[in-house]
Amino acid sequence: MQVISIQSQVVHGHVGNSAAVYPLQAAGFEVAAVPTTLLSNHPHYPTMRGRVLEADLVADLLLGVEERQLPQQAAAILTGYMGSVGNASAVVDFLRRARRLNPDFVLICDPVIGDDDLGVFVEAGLIERFRDELTPMADIVTPNQFELGRLVGERPDTVEGLRAAADQLSRRGTGRVVVTGCVLADTRDGEVETVALENGRAHRTSIPRLPIRPSGTGDLFTAFMTTWLLKGASLAGAAERATRDVQGVLRRTLDAGAFEMRIIGD
Repeated sequence: MQVISIQSQVVHGHVGNSAAVYPLQAAGFEVAAVPTTLLSNHPHYPTMRGRVLEADLVADLLLGVEERQLPQQAAAILTGYMGSVGNASAVVDFLRRARRLNPDFVLICDPVIGDDDLGVFVEAGLIERFRDELTPMADIVTPNQFELGRLVGERPDTVEGLRAAADQLSRRGTGRVVVTGCVLADTRDGEVETVALENGRAHRTSIPRLPIRPSGTGDLFTAFMTTWLLKGASLAGAAERATRDVQGVLRRTLDAGAFEMRIIGD
């Protein structure tokens, strides 16, 4: 089964495709990993080399994906960190062509905009591109709580607020919404939640908040969730299993005293 994953790539560490590809492959899927960046590491280091790839190069790589007829074979396409407005435009154009070639793949969009620690960390114009073009195309959107607030204009802090935000996205065309990293008004102290929203229903998965915040957890979550969806799980079931999968990785990372996620077990 084919998956196309379009997001950042690093030489060292686990963010973007460098977090997503291994769990997808380990689950038995063929992965066409299209980079939007090529960087030495993520920004939480003193230095970072490499660059956001030029939009013409990303578009050319996506053309190559089409020439190999991968959209026709794809069960799912994932999108993550874009790096630039130009890259987002190239990806939107590709997705429109891919959908004409294959109306059946699941499009999962992780609208990588920012988080509570760093705020917005993408260039001007990308929030609007996610809001107005990428997320309306998606079958499933996987923002964190911060990103959902940026997409709808107000940060939700209750389940009712999450439902209203999901309804707002659905009116623009988005299918289903899974919100990660939620701390809501009634979330228990010391815990964090994933909330899957579908047809007005909210399925909440709560896990202990561990004393680490490695980069790439959202990218890893989306990959794990995709594996469970493609294996036949419901949205709620896939979101819950993916949350617990990520928690397992975080516990292993904490036990090892590591800075980067320990995706591969002992």
